[in-house]
Amino acid sequence: GIVQNGKVIGVKSEGEIARCKQLICDPSYVKDRVEKVGQVIRVICILSHPIKNTNDANSCQIIIPQNQVNRKSDIYVCMISFAHNVAAQGKYIAIVSTTVETKEPEKEIRPALELLEPIEQKFVSISDLLVPKDLGTESQIFISRTYDATTHFETTCDDIKNIYKRMTGSEFDFEEMKRKKNDIYGED
Repeated sequence: GIVQNGKVIGVKSEGEIARCKQLICDPSYVKDRVEKVGQVIRVICILSHPIKNTNDANSCQIIIPQNQVNRKSDIYVCMISFAHNVAAQGKYIAIVSTTVETKEPEKEIRPALELLEPIEQKFVSISDLLVPKDLGTESQIFISRTYDATTHFETTCDDIKNIYKRMTGSEFDFEEMKRKKNDIYGED
């Protein structure tokens, strides 16, 4: 973002400048305006079988409650499969994630990985959890939080509503959107 007198005036990309009055972006674009508040471990696992005890489901979500595994945070498992055209026939993709709490994050997710055995291949990544240092009202640069470990998108939706409020000063009104849609398209 290009800032003048403390306010965003545009974005530079490949030598070109796009002017703007407000900017919404991910933390990776503005490293100097965010701070690290933790880390998330994610493991993408390729399986040749559905997860045991899920009735051979082609997709599912499992949340391992933190108190069940002596942790402060839950462990999330999200499984999708060939049924969603994201993998070859007969293959399943499970994504395990949690907030890192120790120096050995891979040990922390072991309870979830055990549910998935046998695992054909796994890809481990650990990423920083970044949050904006300020609300963005001065600079008009509105920064989202990094995706956390949750897999149900509730925290992501809350973040979007929070950015809307920071930008406009008012809550997002879903009922108002429904009314506008009904005015245009009529009731269902």
